[in-house]
Amino acid sequence: MRLAIISDTHLPRGNRRLPDACLERLRAADLILHAGDLVRTEVLDALEALGPPVAAVCGNVDDAAVAARLPQRRTVAVGAVTIGMVHDAGPAAGRLQRLRAAFPGCAAVVFGHSHVPLHDQAADGLQIFNPGSPTDRRRQPFPTMGEAVVTGDAIAFALITLAGPQR
Repeated sequence: MRLAIISDTHLPRGNRRLPDACLERLRAADLILHAGDLVRTEVLDALEALGPPVAAVCGNVDDAAVAARLPQRRTVAVGAVTIGMVHDAGPAAGRLQRLRAAFPGCAAVVFGHSHVPLHDQAADGLQIFNPGSPTDRRRQPFPTMGEAVVTGDAIAFALITLAGPQR
């Protein structure tokens, strides 16, 4: 099963939109994960209209309507793999241990908030993944998103750099 993973889209905002390469990967996925900061429900509705199911969590800048529709934390079963989701995973120091405690039994945790892509793995195999942002790259050279492939009881993440810096 192929997952498309995004976070921190912060839409709508000026002329900003999801890059075409991101939209193509979202449409081709079996499941879309969004790790928060959609901002408005229209963004969630637009993602759901792309076709694949969407699993999302609420971020710190999402409006009240988004917060009413989405949980702060969730787990998603993808075949034999369980993935935890949260927007803000807290400071880097102790992050793996905190996420292991917050999401027992999960093979991976997807998060956002920092706009900084990250893939890390604990000694016990827990993977944590932040896809960065496809629309608000902040201090990163390019906008990014993530993909994951679930095969059996394994999940493999990949960071995708999207063409051209977005402002």
